[in-house]
Amino acid sequence: MGRVSAALALVVAVVAGLLLVSGGSRADPRTPLGLPHLPPPFLGIAVVGDGGKTAAVDAYGDIVDLRRSPAGPAVLAVPAARQAAGTVAPEMAIVPRLRLGDGRMLPFWRADAITQRYLPDSNVLVTTARFGRLRGSVTYAANRDAFTCLTSVNAKLTAKGLLRCERPGARVAPAAAARADRRWLAATTPLAAAAPPWAARMYGRSLLVLRALSDRRTGAVAAGARDGWAHVWPRDAATAALALAATGHDGEARRTARFLRGLDLAAAARFDGDGSPVPGRAAQGDAAGWVTIAARRAGLTGPRQTHIAGGVTEAADYQEKTADDYLGNAIAATALDSPAGRPAAAERISRAFGGPSGLDRVAHSPGSGVDSAAAWAVQPFVLPHLAPQARTSLRRLLAAGGAFGIVPSADWPDRDPWTAPTAWAAWAFAALARADRRGGRSGLARSDRRAALSLLADLRRAATPAGTLPERVDERTGVARSTTPLAWSHAFAVLALRELWPAR
Repeated sequence: MGRVSAALALVVAVVAGLLLVSGGSRADPRTPLGLPHLPPPFLGIAVVGDGGKTAAVDAYGDIVDLRRSPAGPAVLAVPAARQAAGTVAPEMAIVPRLRLGDGRMLPFWRADAITQRYLPDSNVLVTTARFGRLRGSVTYAANRDAFTCLTSVNAKLTAKGLLRCERPGARVAPAAAARADRRWLAATTPLAAAAPPWAARMYGRSLLVLRALSDRRTGAVAAGARDGWAHVWPRDAATAALALAATGHDGEARRTARFLRGLDLAAAARFDGDGSPVPGRAAQGDAAGWVTIAARRAGLTGPRQTHIAGGVTEAADYQEKTADDYLGNAIAATALDSPAGRPAAAERISRAFGGPSGLDRVAHSPGSGVDSAAAWAVQPFVLPHLAPQARTSLRRLLAAGGAFGIVPSADWPDRDPWTAPTAWAAWAFAALARADRRGGRSGLARSDRRAALSLLADLRRAATPAGTLPERVDERTGVARSTTPLAWSHAFAVLALRELWPAR
């Protein structure tokens, strides 16, 4: 496609009016078509950063979200509603374009082929597009103070620039950013030497995702680098704190737990990076339990606010639907009980939610079907009395799953698998296998370990080529359908891997 004389440039044109979500008129722009087997343009699938400046990048090297901190205000944000409606115009993002020999300037989604990878053990991202024999690449790196891009054509640097987000003159060299990431990763408690290479790669990438999405000053953990997801959900951030505590990053775990302890958990379902409630979604019934568990693992006391109006029986749960008496909320609430009272609480849950298929989603409602949140009774809330019913529930969902994981619950309205339930089910099966071995049930231990490995294999298939985990993927193709990466999914993946291959 053209001669080798070419130039690669970043086209930046963000107009405030274009960022408004349209009502869906025929005059709306249409999101350009992507390449086969890749998500459409402008859905972020990779995150760049170290807990300071944070960027989301789509499969074609376009910057679709840029923030001064993971859960902070956006400098640029492609609206999630427009992504879902397919009405994103290129002017809403920062788009690399390659000038071909015939003078055309083409975006990377017009390439013949594209690859995307992180530099080894880092959050420095390289996207390379091939137009015939011509190749252009864009490299993104970020740290606390700056976001930098380097562009090149056929391995020769033809343009070099800084996207100034806050302080003019600040910059970070990609090599220096990569070294900082590697130093941080080197401080991580490794998996056991017996862990296979794929497990080590998933472990490292998952931890680097948590590094990028955790505010290095405040400990606020964003669920994702995306409009609508760049907020702090208590359960998501608490799981990140558990993963950081389990891998030797004690300071980061404490910072996140302190942030969570300071929230008014009765005020909302999600919070901004400064701790203020985000309106629009009511408080959810599992928040206090998750924050309590995270605080304990970080060596702190529990949250100051543990009560929400109506209690867990009148609250939404992790699926954020109409308030009801949900299994996940009931399990999480046991973290607030005294040690002596937890067995009785587990017995109450068994009576209210137990059925022939396992643990149902809604109390005294067998038609609600089993819920993958049954896994939480195994880890992290550790209710041994419920372990057999949890196993039955998870095996039922696993049997109904596909190549890319499981759905959250039997009553979930579509069949696209979700990576967080897939990962927390893997953690539960791994923990069940360990308990089986201690109890002398070797056959059951092998079966539970196989289930954990099967679910992790599903996660590997659901991951992007760069190793990030989408919130959910297409059930047939495994292509990302929603926020990528999702901090919650990566945190559970870390915990499952540590359960399977603990360091001695």
